[in-house]
Amino acid sequence: MNSKIPDNIVLKVSKVCKRFPGVKALDNVDFELREGEVHVLLGENGAGKSTLVKIISGAIPLSGGVISLFENEVVIKSPKHAQEMGIATIYQELNLIPSLSASENIFLGRETTNRFGLIKKINLLSSSRRILEDLGLEIDCQVQVKNFGIAQQQMIEVAKALSMNARILIMDEPTSALSETEIQLLFKTIRRLTKKGVSVIYISHRLNELFEIGDRVTVLRDGKLIGTKRIVETTKDELIKMMVNRDLREHYPKLKTDSGKEVLRVEKLSSKGKLKNISFVVNECEILGIAGLLGSGRTELARAVFAADKFDSGKIFIRGKLQTLKSPRAVIKNGIGFVTEDRKAQGLILSLSVKENITLSSLKSFSKFGFINFKKEKEKADRFINEIKIKAINADQIVYYLSGGNQQKVALAKWLCMESNVLIFDEPTRGIDIGSKIEIYSLMNRLKSEGAAIIMISSELPELIGMCDRIIVMHRHQIAGEVSSSEATQETIMRYAVGA
Repeated sequence: MNSKIPDNIVLKVSKVCKRFPGVKALDNVDFELREGEVHVLLGENGAGKSTLVKIISGAIPLSGGVISLFENEVVIKSPKHAQEMGIATIYQELNLIPSLSASENIFLGRETTNRFGLIKKINLLSSSRRILEDLGLEIDCQVQVKNFGIAQQQMIEVAKALSMNARILIMDEPTSALSETEIQLLFKTIRRLTKKGVSVIYISHRLNELFEIGDRVTVLRDGKLIGTKRIVETTKDELIKMMVNRDLREHYPKLKTDSGKEVLRVEKLSSKGKLKNISFVVNECEILGIAGLLGSGRTELARAVFAADKFDSGKIFIRGKLQTLKSPRAVIKNGIGFVTEDRKAQGLILSLSVKENITLSSLKSFSKFGFINFKKEKEKADRFINEIKIKAINADQIVYYLSGGNQQKVALAKWLCMESNVLIFDEPTRGIDIGSKIEIYSLMNRLKSEGAAIIMISSELPELIGMCDRIIVMHRHQIAGEVSSSEATQETIMRYAVGA
């Protein structure tokens, strides 16, 4: 964080508007970015953040307003045009080719060739190494990208942006899949860049980290500019109120209930290299948390219970009966639903409508002799759209065009429509705003009060402590410890998570 914010404006957005059919996504928004600063863009899902950065990066045209770049009025025609003008974007879903090396990804489409049209690999490697060294990174440029972790892949994206001589870097939820150590590495890289005059537009829903890395923050709500503040002159509570227009004193609206009968029991579940002797129980009216560092086996456990991945040994009991669950279909029939970590790739079909996604897993209940009763299907979808407040034009809106928070709600609604009584939530609030988070927490409380058993996997320790009745902590593919809600602290959980 800079103690003094530079005065030199590199990007100015004036009275920008964007209209989609039936929606005004941006309404006369002003925004400016100064040289060498980290300017945080904040707001609930659907506030207009993504639309604004898509306009700046050339992905979509504006409907009205003016953009000035380095004091010159410009019309950004495409992402390639934006790159040529010094604007690079790193999206939450990284844009790398796993089978290519780091250097090949960094200079993809811009390789230098000899007179025979063959790529000069030596030039490629030396240029890549120079960029990575400037960033203070030790990455083997010849290794295929699929062999790197998410943090290193993100750094390769940064290197790719710098190889294009980017002076403005847009980072969309850059820490959503990173551990605390990896986040600090990213922040160190960002500080190196800003010292060299690179300006960063930084989007994140993790309010704590904004105060560590940001210089200024601009808040959008419902497509409108609410205000811009210096980070050192504001507070988390003030920013939350600006985002959602209400005080949110209770971020984790935990519901205290007495747990009921055993619903799911796992005994000595093992899978070579993934899980080792995992045993736990989850009961009715209970939220069981699963904590652990990245790579500890949390998601592998969820996938094994859901029969998405095979396991070598162990037993699974549902309501006291031993089950042989050979496929997700069999698991679903037994009342277990799985809200996956990657909602876009595994939880939803983005090209289908809200209605079609909600009812996808339960079409049999609307069908007779192979024909769907579309009236019943729509009534059921409308019920969940209203119940969990999915913001969509109507049930026929394509899911791709919804905000992240509303996409997550659609993914949840699919399992509510199936009337699942055991729900596995893998990172249920990753990448969504605080208002949507609290709505999902409230929904979890409602399900809990109605007798559901919930397993909640999360990297956010305050979320686990705030919402769960018990927390099991994983370390190196096995359970390192268990703590009750009354005992749980971040320090206690981390001690188990690192094997201490």
